[in-house]
Amino acid sequence: MSEKDDYVTLTPLGGLGEIGQNCMVLETPGTMVLIDCGLMFPDDFLLGVDVVIPRFDYVLKNREKLKAIILTHGHEDHIGALPWLLPYVDAPVYGSRFTLKLVENKLREFNLLEYTRLEVMDHKTPLQVDDLTFNFFQVCHSIIEGFGIGIETPVGRIVHTGDFKLDPEPLDGHFTDLEAFAGFSREGVLLMLSDSTNVEREGYALTEREIKDSLGKVFAEARGRILVTLFSSHIQRMQEIFDLAMEHGRKVAVSGKSLASNIEMAMEEGFMRVGSGTYCTLDEISGVEDSRTVLLLTGSQGEPLSALTRLALGEHRQLKVKPGDTVLMSSRIIPGNTKAIARVINNLYRLGAEVFYEKVRAIHASGHAHKEELKTMLKTVNPRFFIPVHGEYRHLFKHAALARECGVAPERSLIVENGQPVTFFQDSIRLEDRIPSDSTLVDGKGVGDVGHTVLKERHILGGEGLVIVVMVISESTGELVMGPRILSRGFIFEQQYDHILEDAKCLLLDVFENVPPGESRKLEEKIRSTLRKFFRKILGRDPIVVPLAIKV
Repeated sequence: MSEKDDYVTLTPLGGLGEIGQNCMVLETPGTMVLIDCGLMFPDDFLLGVDVVIPRFDYVLKNREKLKAIILTHGHEDHIGALPWLLPYVDAPVYGSRFTLKLVENKLREFNLLEYTRLEVMDHKTPLQVDDLTFNFFQVCHSIIEGFGIGIETPVGRIVHTGDFKLDPEPLDGHFTDLEAFAGFSREGVLLMLSDSTNVEREGYALTEREIKDSLGKVFAEARGRILVTLFSSHIQRMQEIFDLAMEHGRKVAVSGKSLASNIEMAMEEGFMRVGSGTYCTLDEISGVEDSRTVLLLTGSQGEPLSALTRLALGEHRQLKVKPGDTVLMSSRIIPGNTKAIARVINNLYRLGAEVFYEKVRAIHASGHAHKEELKTMLKTVNPRFFIPVHGEYRHLFKHAALARECGVAPERSLIVENGQPVTFFQDSIRLEDRIPSDSTLVDGKGVGDVGHTVLKERHILGGEGLVIVVMVISESTGELVMGPRILSRGFIFEQQYDHILEDAKCLLLDVFENVPPGESRKLEEKIRSTLRKFFRKILGRDPIVVPLAIKV
């Protein structure tokens, strides 16, 4: 294409074909903007991996064009990858005040505040970035101060809904501003990108007012302590807990670093209102009657070191579960965490607590629009083209079908996955060549160094174990000075299978005798292949074998 042509290219780096690591590149001939920069938590098969982030090669290759990073809201799957990008680019980060407070806390943990400028935006003031204008629309979600975005580009208007739901009776003014979406869309919208997470759920999402009413019934019924776990960023739900505690004459204490720091920040910045005497420390609440106590705890996903998990295992330093306790798990169960959460619930019941969670009581409302709400947004924006975002492939497929039901032409309802750029011109579109979009795995301080080979070895270690063979050889004579010695970890119980290891040592002596002196590499390879063949034949196991031929 000619550089003189007006165009806008969208390249998803994450979030399309998965729920997590949301990251979208928006590009015109001279300008690049990144919308969101999120991470994803690893699946079980990613052994040892801490987090998964988008592959930033394309952004770094074109870093001179990157003029801004715009955040729709402050969830980890939208802001969590910033620490791995910001040291290598020079672009301001824009978002709501609350979102940027969460970003600031995150960057402080990584000692990265010096690397960027955080610019607060509101839904009243547009942002001009070269030939792009960004308009921010208030949306209701499971975190406060989220944005949908209306983008004016050289080839037409684009609407990005962000993560949203429609709440007809919002608490504290946390609503989705459909009028703003409609006003921006009156001149015609070229393209709409919309949250697909709950497209499979019929009807409408529960409202926060319904959740607060349900929580209120639990507060009225509970005779002992009330223990609540939820996402540490869900300020609105925490406000409901504090309001109900004050209404029912209860005091609230917090256990968990992320919850405590977010509550303190929210109170300091005016995002939360806490009645005098309601909030106290764990030490202070120990002297309060159980019927007047509420505990806010981390651990909504069964995280091993969280407050609720330690409490369920009887390992919390300051708290113990008591018969008569009521536990409210006021958050959704993230896929992959079901077993961990089930273990926590079972342990809590063993200790005498009553546990309520989403499946048995309406104590959590999704922050993502259900099918009828998605229809309403589609009809409000009425786009020419539609690309579903924020979902696994089945979600994208069903959302694209829903867009066709709502009047988008079949050839204009596009399913796009990570790494597939789409370019829009004044009167046409084009799918560009795919770019590499495989995720980057972060393990400790290593970024991208864990790949297929390392993961395969970890799976073998986890499933088959490790065998180490040590031989010490005289460099001058070529004779065996010590060994062979066989050590195993996670392979067999050595005392029970001592006879097998003795047979293996005899095989290794034969190997040593048949390999010419001085050929250490050949000796190690022969040791490896012989032992693997032997263990497969005798035990049906194939451990990792590490031979060490040491010359002295």
